[in-house]
Amino acid sequence: MTRPILTIRPEPGCGATVAAGAEASLAIAGCPLLELRAVAWQVPPGPFDGLLLGSPNALRLGGQAVDSLVDKPVYAVGKATAEAARQRGFAIARIGEEGLQQLLESLAPANLRLLRLAGRERVALSPPPGLTIGTAIVYEAKDLALSDEAATLLRGGALVLLHSGAAARRLAAECDRLAIHRRDIALAALSPRIAEAAGPGWAALRSAAEPTEAALLALAREMCHDPPRD
Repeated sequence: MTRPILTIRPEPGCGATVAAGAEASLAIAGCPLLELRAVAWQVPPGPFDGLLLGSPNALRLGGQAVDSLVDKPVYAVGKATAEAARQRGFAIARIGEEGLQQLLESLAPANLRLLRLAGRERVALSPPPGLTIGTAIVYEAKDLALSDEAATLLRGGALVLLHSGAAARRLAAECDRLAIHRRDIALAALSPRIAEAAGPGWAALRSAAEPTEAALLALAREMCHDPPRD
């Protein structure tokens, strides 16, 4: 028996994962549990030596104020975020692959003041000596309900792809609300931090070998053939 695969990330990422799955010959159903919305913001007082980005969403939802910062080099987590910044006209100073905290630590002992463009729910950071981080909140997430179709997949022992800690927590909350047993559901997470956010009690919970879509889909291909727990 093969587990059905479900992605719950917000759009446009949800559709992108479904399409990437199709290219990899994986049928993936989509049901976003979060909707990302822009919020009004202003560039805080500087000066800043660069921008710190953990997601392309900050660029996509940041509006015209983002364009006023195009002269600042970008310190980005992940190739997708870096590419989105390049397409917006930014120069890339550094690309990290293991999260924002690791990226900051790789910059030490540089003396830099960075502006972080982020969502309202975000990972807490501890800048190393010499680094100062200012933060601008440019978007927020609205909770969405699990569809009847997605709930049926979960009750049937689906494999869920987790791209963020917020999505992982949202899935757990919806399962609890609808009395869907966690023990029936397998989870494939983009990183160990995201896996930890899902909490306990799942049929299986594993993290991708590296925090990339390709690695997550490779893990999904492996896990979807694992038999559901009796």
